[in-house]
This record gives sequence, C-alpha cells and structure tokens, in this order.
Amino acid sequence: MKNLKHSIIIIFALIFGLTISAAPNDNKIKDPKKEGSLKTEIKEYITHHLKDSHSYSITSWVDEETGKKVYIEIPLPVILYDNGFHFFMSSALKHGKKVVESNGNYYKLNYHDSKIYKTNKEGVFDYDSDHHPLNETPLDFSITKNVASIILVAILMFLLFSGLAKSFAKNKGISKGLGRFFEPIILYIRDEIAIPNIGEKKYKNYMSFLLTVFFFVWFLNMLGLTPLGVNVTGNIAVTFSLALLTFIITNFTANKSYWGHIFWMPGVPVLIKIVLAPIELLGVFIKPFSLLIRLYANIQAGHIVLYSLIGLMFIFKGYLGSSLSFGLAFFISIIEILVALLQAYIFTMLSALYFGFAVAEEDH
Repeated sequence: MKNLKHSIIIIFALIFGLTISAAPNDNKIKDPKKEGSLKTEIKEYITHHLKDSHSYSITSWVDEETGKKVYIEIPLPVILYDNGFHFFMSSALKHGKKVVESNGNYYKLNYHDSKIYKTNKEGVFDYDSDHHPLNETPLDFSITKNVASIILVAILMFLLFSGLAKSFAKNKGISKGLGRFFEPIILYIRDEIAIPNIGEKKYKNYMSFLLTVFFFVWFLNMLGLTPLGVNVTGNIAVTFSLALLTFIITNFTANKSYWGHIFWMPGVPVLIKIVLAPIELLGVFIKPFSLLIRLYANIQAGHIVLYSLIGLMFIFKGYLGSSLSFGLAFFISIIEILVALLQAYIFTMLSALYFGFAVAEEDH
C-alpha cells in the first residue's frame, strides 16, 4: 500500500515536471496595451462578482460569427416601484445592453454598479464629473441573487431540520438519513458552544438562534464556493443584519448584573468607575461590530484572492504560470471550504459568549 502511494506521488511529480519542461518561454515580448486591458477586464470582473446582481451568471463567451457576447444565466424577477409596480425578468435587460419598457416607462441596467435606472427610450445615461449616473433610480424590490440565495438556504434548512425532527419522533430519538451527519454537529454546538459559554440553566433559550445562525452562515459560505458566484456573507448588509440580531438578543435578555458591570462596575473606586463606564458602554457596540466585520472581511477577501489567482491564468498564458496559478487556486479553494465552516463556528461561538455575559449571575 505504501509503495502504491509512493508510486502515485512520483507519477504526479513527473507529470508536473513534464508540464514545466514543456512550458513555452514566458519571457517573450508582450503587448503592454493588451496586457493592461486584460488586467482591467479581470479587475472589473472580480469587482462585478463581489456585488449583488439580478441573475445567476453561469458562463459567457463571445460568438465569433456575430461578435456578440452570449450569456448562460438563470434570470430572476425584477420588481420596481415607480408610480406603481413594474414586473419583468432580468433577462430582458440583457446585462445593460437593452432598454425595458414597462407601462410607458423605460429602464436600463448599469453594468458597472448593477443598479437599474430610469432612462429615455434610447437608454441614455447622464453622468457627473466622476462618471456616476444622474438618472432617477426607482425603488428596487427585486429578487436579486443574494436574496434568492437566502430564500433557497432558508427553505433548505426548513426542509432539512423539519425532516430531522420527524425522524427523531418516529425512531424514538434516533436520527436517520442526513440526520446522522448533522446530529453530531448539533450536539457539538450544544455541548461545546452553548453550555460552556451560557450555562446549563439558560442555554436552551438561545439554542434555536445559535443553531440557525451557524447553519445559515455555513450553508451560505458553501454556496459561495459554487460556480453560481454567490457572495452573500461577503455583503456587509447581510453580516450587519446578523450582528444586529446578536446585539438585540444580547441587550434585551441581559440581567441587572450585566448592566451594573457596564455603568457602575462593582469593587472599583468611584473615579475609575466614571472612566470605565463610557469604555464599557462603547464595548456594547464594538462587540457586534467586530462580528460583522470579521465575517464580511474574511469571506470578501477569500473571493478576491481566489478570483485573482484564476485571473492570473489568463495573464500568464503559459504552461508554467497557468499551471502554478491553477494549482494555487485549487489549494485556496480547499482552504476556503475550511474557512466557510470556521467563520460559521466563530460567529456562533462569539454570539454564545456575548449571551453568556448578558445572563451571568452576580457571583460569576
């Protein structure tokens, strides 16, 4: 068995060595204009991917005969309010290349900021000195890619855990099917996160939130690693909403001891109490802020690094550079799977820790 493993390693090493030896000369003269435009295109693509959009883009290519770009995507419903509601599918916008007429009004998508603006029949945009559109923006209630992903994960969680609960009832507390995979995770959150940080007396009050936020963040992070290009937890509005829930639950369920330690810390000289009170009060807001920034920054950075490495494959255009970029991108993708789980764990752990501070008894 060991010899087989060694043989496999040697074979892969030889293949990699042959790939490097067969690589063309990367020192050839390159056209700086083309290289610069390619880098700009890759940068714009990464920036566009990080933003929310009105469809799930799967792939695209340029038709050699017509010279037009062909998109393969899953369109989503567009819902606008502009003196009444307007409904149409995002495919009608053609990625900002066509104007959509609805009840006598004309709308066009600006590809750069992924927003829909009201225009004239020709779809003309007016720009300011910084090249920002000056056109009127209708109220957008569209089911965007991030919203659809959140709804999808919510439905998945409901079906998954309602089925798990039913299997427990039918099999006298024994999980069945997918429940056998998720049951140890649920028990770990209860025994290693909730009880140690909150306490056995009150941990049950917070278990529903802790389980929901853990699997919600984890599933969304994993969905972000699929070719659908989802970046929900890399959206600061989403992480802000999750952190806001932790903030509300913490402060609305806190006992007198918690607020006493913030505004008038016991066992401390009066002058020190006056100094510590505003600092502790500031800490009440810093804690949820750290939650939202940590999750947002880690997921956002992961997407940027991964797409940058993929972009390098098109810049190098050689066996050596492209092979190394592909290998590194593959390695980072594996790391991102761990990061997806780790960030869900950290968010849940810190939320449980803040809940524990809020309900700790005086003698603790």
